Amino acid sequence: MVMILEDYKNNMMRCTRCSYCKWIPHPVMSDLRFTGVCPSIEKYHFHGWSGGGKQIAALSLLQGRTEMSESFADMVYQCQMCGGCDVSCKVERDLEPYEVLQCLRFRCVETGQLLDAHTEVMESLKKEDNTMLGLKSERGDWAEGIAVKNLSTEKAEVLFHAGCRYSFDKELHPTARAGLKLLLNAGVDVGIMGREEVCCGGRSYEMGYKGEFLKYAQSQSDLWKAKGIKTVVTPCAECFQAFSVLYDKEKITSQVEILHISTFLDRLISDGKITLKKSVPITVAYHDPCHLGRLSEPWVHWEGREVKVLGQSIIYDPPKNKRTGRGAYDIPRNILGSIPGLKMVEMPRKREYAWCCGSGGGVKQAFPDFAMETAAKRLKEAEAVGAEALVSACPWCKHNFMDAVVDSGSEMKIYDIIDLVAQAM
Repeated sequence: MVMILEDYKNNMMRCTRCSYCKWIPHPVMSDLRFTGVCPSIEKYHFHGWSGGGKQIAALSLLQGRTEMSESFADMVYQCQMCGGCDVSCKVERDLEPYEVLQCLRFRCVETGQLLDAHTEVMESLKKEDNTMLGLKSERGDWAEGIAVKNLSTEKAEVLFHAGCRYSFDKELHPTARAGLKLLLNAGVDVGIMGREEVCCGGRSYEMGYKGEFLKYAQSQSDLWKAKGIKTVVTPCAECFQAFSVLYDKEKITSQVEILHISTFLDRLISDGKITLKKSVPITVAYHDPCHLGRLSEPWVHWEGREVKVLGQSIIYDPPKNKRTGRGAYDIPRNILGSIPGLKMVEMPRKREYAWCCGSGGGVKQAFPDFAMETAAKRLKEAEAVGAEALVSACPWCKHNFMDAVVDSGSEMKIYDIIDLVAQAM
């Protein structure tokens, strides 16, 4: 059942302004310096910028008390869509603030309240099939010189989908190349699409352009089927979440196994096809990417009805399962734990309550200073637990942290988990 903003009116009316959406739950707070879960409320300091505040704003919009405007759209888009508000809300309530946020963005696009920075991204997507303002003809250049199958003309069981960021961000090309080489050296029958690879559609969905997302989702699904692909492996957390969650949510189905590269590497390590022998003597903190962590929990399809009890409380008939951010947390940590010489420390905000890197939801494009401030707070958190390096498993996280290191003058080293696995070999 495809939901629209009006379908969440009962959710909006049941928000009690408890502010759970702003903080990690009290039982898991371990350091009073790092208790927030919502970057928007920490930046803008007004309730309307929180998950609950946006629910109230959406209700006001539906009731005609608020009009869609440029300032309203700014409030909607000054949010990384990290999902922190959603998992914290569900500790106490059974609301869907994340879906309200998403539907608000759909409504912004439907009514023409667009941000110039996002319009530029979408023009690039429509013209060049990527969100990085790059040329389609240069999409496969990142793999130049690597002896790998091109699946536009050849066959392989495994498709390595680099994603827009890895394909066009030259600073990150070494990581993408290292990831592909790890698979090739392990004997995996793997190939790439090269210049024929297209965007997963995930970022356009988060920015509210659902129509473009559906176009790319269906195109990907058809391509995998036509090429006989059995497994898609991607080093990008956003691509993984789009392929495994958003496609299912919007009922774009395929029989292809979708894996983030961390899961695939973990399998290769367990099977003895990758051996980590070289010591990497460094203390690291692992940053859970939003799209690999809380946002990667499988979509829950529910067909039923909401029933009012005593005119106020809502029960679901039949009951539906809460999505509480049960994502991929253990596998990246298992990999890091298997690297000789490496010491891992945990930050106060981790797993489903991890602080966002700051670059998601179109914030990196439209509000770069906000993205930078959010990343800088994560660097401070890593420094507070004695980490020499911050490690993630997403190119958007890595690049934003790299920018924040330069901007803040921090000495923190930034790695993707691929980088450290390659070093350990």
